[in-house]
Amino acid sequence: MAAVSLRLGDLVWGKLGRYPPWPGKIVNPPKDLKKPRGKKCFFVKFFGTEDHAWIKVEQLKPYHAHKEEMIKINKGKRFQQAVDAVEEFLKKAKGKDQASSHNSSEEKNRRNSSEERGKQSAGDEKRKAGLSEGKLKKSTGEGKKRASSVSSERGSKSPLKRALDLSPRKRGRPPKDEKDLTIPESSTVKRVMTGTVAGFKWPPGVSEPAVCYQAITKKLKVCEEETGSTSIQAADSTAVNGSITPTDKKIGFLGLGLMGSGIVSNLLKMGHTVTVWNRTAEKEGARLGRTPAEVVSTCDITFACVSDPKAAKDLVLGPSGVLQGIRPGKCYVDMSTVDADTVTELAQVIVSRGGRFLEAPVSGNQQLSNDGMLVILAAGDRGLYEDCSSCFQAMGKTSFFLGEVGNAAKMMLIVNMVQGSFMATIAEGLTLAQVTGQSQQTLLDILNQGQLASIFLDQKCQNILQGNFKPDFYLKYIQKDLRLAIALGDSVNHPTPMAAAANEVYKRAKALDQSDNDMSAVYRAYIH
Repeated sequence: MAAVSLRLGDLVWGKLGRYPPWPGKIVNPPKDLKKPRGKKCFFVKFFGTEDHAWIKVEQLKPYHAHKEEMIKINKGKRFQQAVDAVEEFLKKAKGKDQASSHNSSEEKNRRNSSEERGKQSAGDEKRKAGLSEGKLKKSTGEGKKRASSVSSERGSKSPLKRALDLSPRKRGRPPKDEKDLTIPESSTVKRVMTGTVAGFKWPPGVSEPAVCYQAITKKLKVCEEETGSTSIQAADSTAVNGSITPTDKKIGFLGLGLMGSGIVSNLLKMGHTVTVWNRTAEKEGARLGRTPAEVVSTCDITFACVSDPKAAKDLVLGPSGVLQGIRPGKCYVDMSTVDADTVTELAQVIVSRGGRFLEAPVSGNQQLSNDGMLVILAAGDRGLYEDCSSCFQAMGKTSFFLGEVGNAAKMMLIVNMVQGSFMATIAEGLTLAQVTGQSQQTLLDILNQGQLASIFLDQKCQNILQGNFKPDFYLKYIQKDLRLAIALGDSVNHPTPMAAAANEVYKRAKALDQSDNDMSAVYRAYIH
């Protein structure tokens, strides 16, 4: 994209990495988010998503000038929703400007009309006063003028307006509550927005976040349920407070796989101090710990995200493991997807050393991890959960507190059981369409217009149609989760026949050497 002249508040098309140009608006960045060095860039909030990023100026184009061009080359459902969001924003901004102009015109007309009536009244009084003598005539005429002038002002202004006129303020500067916060179209922006981004308001019918306890004041939306569970939705950092205020606690992170790498990036981006450990690589911008024990001993809260129950246990109980670094007050948060028995065992050994424990497995994939849009399921130490609020805001869009240790593990396995079974059904449908002479693309188009339409469905079908199985969620891990979910059902004598059938298909895909591909590669189990 060619470089253009842009300013704060402009609507733009922004190109981020491998993604297509997306509509957004140039806004003020969070106070703690430093501008990258090097080429000139702007902080852009993208419509239709919760994404925002620093974008180089050469990767930006004005929205209106290139709208038709972009619509022609992008046809996705999410893209169209983003464009619709821009148009809705412009419509509301235009409506506010028209209403303001109309009100101003009416006020002016009322004032002029009142002044004319006042002048006519004063003239009548003058003629009547002409019958009187010299000084009395002059006195009467001036008195009537003053009376009519006051009457004119009263007739043209409401009590509230008069009260505002009487209050002291500098000439030409409106009071704070009267400021017009609407940002006009990109090429006509004349005001510089600070603080809350006016263009990104809560959707109609959705109230702004309410606060139910002090530890997460002004940051989170908390909803209590009868079960005692709590849902916390991390408010968008630019839309509510201008930034996420990072905790002053030292953060550790163990495991930089598909999920962990994105999580750490977002923690760093939002200003957290992070020390990491990984068996293979160091995360740029983070401090490096030599062992898990060292990270835990030097940090206040240490997160971990590893592949399976064995890896989770080895990380805690193995040589130079987490347990060796635990002292009274040290906090450990396990974000791995494991079974309830494993997480309960880990909680017991951590607490036995005086540590605090929280399980917090995440629902999502690599892309959602990179975007800071994970769903976090937590259980265990409620106080620790609250201490992690700024971290959860940085890495996810929503978090749930589910009570005692083990509940989050169970819920996570159920969620992934549904997801894995659905993926197998998608692959089964696409292969059935193929062998019966039906167009797989047409099947996807039909599904995308129906009740099953979702980002997950579209992305996974596109993977299959394009033969692109680059991992966004490893096939071997969804099969592991299905196996653990089936075992969970067995433990309470609950049948899981659908999950069991899907598990067999994934096992066949693994036998076909698809373990390290994306879960959508289960498709290959049907065509071999």
